[in-house]
Amino acid sequence: MSDQQRVNVSILDKDYQVACPPSERESLHHAAEELDERMRVIRGSGNVVGLERIAVMTALNLCYELQQATKSPQQSSPENAVALERIATKLARALDKPST
Repeated sequence: MSDQQRVNVSILDKDYQVACPPSERESLHHAAEELDERMRVIRGSGNVVGLERIAVMTALNLCYELQQATKSPQQSSPENAVALERIATKLARALDKPST
């Protein structure tokens, strides 16, 4: 755990601390910004109420996009597929842990 740093991210106006390697800090911030944007779109639709439901719907959309990207390798590089898989794994872990 010594190579991990605590990074603060804000998603739907809530602050979260996430551990990540220093080399992935910028990527984590970009991922948090995209997640925040996607969750705001779903919340803004008015069809989904509650933070947990918004998070689940966002995760579902991201998983669907990941599946579509891995089914169409000509449209995405192997590096993109690996990166998307890593993001999906991190999302799954984050959703399993209670927020701090």
